[in-house]
Amino acid sequence: MTKTYDDIIHLPRHISEKHPHMSLTDRAAQFSPFAALTGHNAAIKETARLTDERVELDESMKDVLSNKLQIIGERIIEKPEIVITYFQPDEKKNGGAYVTTVGTVKKIDKYERIVVMTNRQEIPINDIIGIEGQIFGNICNE
Repeated sequence: MTKTYDDIIHLPRHISEKHPHMSLTDRAAQFSPFAALTGHNAAIKETARLTDERVELDESMKDVLSNKLQIIGERIIEKPEIVITYFQPDEKKNGGAYVTTVGTVKKIDKYERIVVMTNRQEIPINDIIGIEGQIFGNICNE
């Protein structure tokens, strides 16, 4: 009984004279996964990411924050620990996020309108929505 390929099974393998031999790495690359829409998943995640809208403070709240900044400026030598909540604009889309930082104020730059923390973090005064700390005693937030 003869098998179907008995007549050619022991012949040498054909080597093309036109096409060079492909390396195993190049051959394997033919079968690797293909991402037809590169960056598509990242774009979907970015679109789905939520941001907060900036809250506009009323004049009374602005006055309270101004008074608190003045108190910090007068007692900055004491290095009181304070908690500042501020709006951080998003770099890629409209809106941003509210961030709270705890630390010690190094200086208040009234010309640049920034609060510089001892860790070199700079917080724009116009973005601050809340300042807390024991240094303020009984000052209310309203």
